[in-house]
Amino acid sequence: MGPGAASLHCPNCGAPADPDARRCAYCRARLAAVTCPSCFAPLFDGAAFCPACGAPRRAAVAETSTARCPGCGAALSSLDAAGMPILECLNCDGSWLDSETFDRICTNSESRAALLSRPLPQPPAARAPRITYRPCVRCGKMMNRVNFARLSGTVIDVCKGHGTFLDSGELHAIVVFIQGGGLERVRQHELDNLEDATRQLHAAQTSSRHGHVTADAESGRWDATSLSQFIAAVFGR
Repeated sequence: MGPGAASLHCPNCGAPADPDARRCAYCRARLAAVTCPSCFAPLFDGAAFCPACGAPRRAAVAETSTARCPGCGAALSSLDAAGMPILECLNCDGSWLDSETFDRICTNSESRAALLSRPLPQPPAARAPRITYRPCVRCGKMMNRVNFARLSGTVIDVCKGHGTFLDSGELHAIVVFIQGGGLERVRQHELDNLEDATRQLHAAQTSSRHGHVTADAESGRWDATSLSQFIAAVFGR
């Protein structure tokens, strides 16, 4: 194992660093995580060697971005996470993913595993919940607030066709939700709801045919209310 592979150290001051930390406890330098190209373990940007396998790390070429963070307005930085392009805010730790990248994370287990190996962002300071609509990084239009998969409890900002903005920790929460079988639970929940709706419609149809229909047939007339109730019961409206 090569030098520097025993533990993680801040590439700015050399102090020991917690692998889950986002900033150095001594010099407060931001500890941006990248992925080792040899073993895919996380390591700090600027480290000469991978702490897991000892492989030397090639210097990365920084890419500047003119995009602004929808969350705080700071400039976004372009980074590569296991081959996936992500725009990340160095100020608030928010992330912007284009539609293709976000879909890849949701459908590809290897991509999710690579993201889980990255240090978890520091949670934002507790504050009173406030609903804020943010502009899309690409088109500038206000994005929709969406509870991911309707059951995850993680509300993200989505611009259909362009991409998704996630506050600090939300990308990790979504990956954990999917890895824990969240999407399978959502599909089962939808199937259960469909079966319940089918049973209710069948019960309503049976009740209408044996209740309202018999009464109205015996009276020999249909009033407007009975007719509308019958139609609503049969067609589920």
